[in-house]
Amino acid sequence: MVIKENNSEIEFTPLPFEELTKNLQEACSRANWKDLMPVQAKSLPYTLKGIDVMVQSRTGSGKTGAFLLPCLNLLDLSKTHCQALILVPTRELALQVEHDAKTLFGDELSCLCLYGGTRYSKQFQALQKGVHVVIGTPGRVLDHLIRRSLDLSKLKILIFDEADRMLSIGFYHDILEIKRFVPQKNVQVALFSATYPPHVTSIAKSFLHNPKMISLSEGQVHVAQASHYFCECKPMDKDRCLTRILEKENPSQAIIFCNTKNNVHYIAGVLRGFGYNALELSADLPQEEREEILNKLRGGSLQYLVATDLASRGIDIPHLSHVFLYEVPEDKESYIHRAGRTGRAGCAGTIITLVDIMEKLELERLAKFYKIDMLPYPDPSSEETAKLISERMANHLNKLRRAKTGLELERAKRFIPLLKDLTQDFDDVENIQLLTMLLDKEYQQSFTYTKKEKEKQTVQNKRRKFYHKNTKKNYAKGK
Repeated sequence: MVIKENNSEIEFTPLPFEELTKNLQEACSRANWKDLMPVQAKSLPYTLKGIDVMVQSRTGSGKTGAFLLPCLNLLDLSKTHCQALILVPTRELALQVEHDAKTLFGDELSCLCLYGGTRYSKQFQALQKGVHVVIGTPGRVLDHLIRRSLDLSKLKILIFDEADRMLSIGFYHDILEIKRFVPQKNVQVALFSATYPPHVTSIAKSFLHNPKMISLSEGQVHVAQASHYFCECKPMDKDRCLTRILEKENPSQAIIFCNTKNNVHYIAGVLRGFGYNALELSADLPQEEREEILNKLRGGSLQYLVATDLASRGIDIPHLSHVFLYEVPEDKESYIHRAGRTGRAGCAGTIITLVDIMEKLELERLAKFYKIDMLPYPDPSSEETAKLISERMANHLNKLRRAKTGLELERAKRFIPLLKDLTQDFDDVENIQLLTMLLDKEYQQSFTYTKKEKEKQTVQNKRRKFYHKNTKKNYAKGK
């Protein structure tokens, strides 16, 4: 029901479960839902009308159902071509969304999950057969678009799940390329996320048309409170625990606080040893060098700053997403100042403190004093970390492959005999080391670009843009 209209912006009251159409109620019944969750009740009146939306709601609040249910009413069930594209950041999330979609859709709509690390053949067959809804990660979706096995010319709905991650640096270039294949008109766009940092909101405007902002945090769409975590680990394993968490969180930039100059020096050395772009900041450095390091952090050329409390006050890095505390500070006020380096200017912020048994008690007292909701953060296992790195590396290599010309790919075939020899015996430690060394070098370079490498990447992006532009033209002509 429309309750008011100001400056052509329509406002709806939340949709009661009883007012859902029969097919939507049946879908809810298949999922054993007896009522709509708040995010669904608030967003459905807009999405069912075809209005672009930016929906902000916490993880686990029912966002998946909020963007899947409208598909049952807005898509043409009689035509089995891709009418809805749901982009997600990870394979695991893609599979989860696919599972929920199959439950809600039943036999009414068909869906397909596209992600890397699997063979193309089954995906090709499913796309040729025809599907209504495609759920996928940006890299694999882009691959199919370039190969012309996926056609978005009749797309009706484009959905970004975890939009804050989808429009971040890691995926943004692929998203822009996908956008080239999306029709310019008559496509509804919906963004769903737990947080909307300002830079994501700015980027999102290029995808949306007069969007409706829907928030379940008292109308504060752009503001996200910082999240506070503690990770319990043994004192002698803290350095390795830190590297595993850094790999898992993978922040574009972060500050790592230590209590002493010796620990700052040690941790900075450990991180550089692991290939990270890390520098240290302490009172031992001259003022001129301190300013140079902080300028690198502000300018985005420094990924990790390891510092004493010298960096906890008066330093404003607007889009810093993470702060790590290698140890609990010696006084309560220092924790607040350290944590205050993130979550600024409306950005989402994450603070993770490493603690042993005794430090955990100190942190609990601190959290009680400031009334902070301190959540446990499981120490990532080596296997979990290796899996995450492997997925990122596979995505990175696919990006490199897409940027290559036909001649460059032909040239690379010269190394097929060597690759067969090296992989023939996986028990040969030396052969495995040769391959892992090459992969590790490329992985480190993937997030530690020199100026020369960035210039090279720019040239490759221009070449890729030209190639995709001509591919799309041929696509439109039916070639």
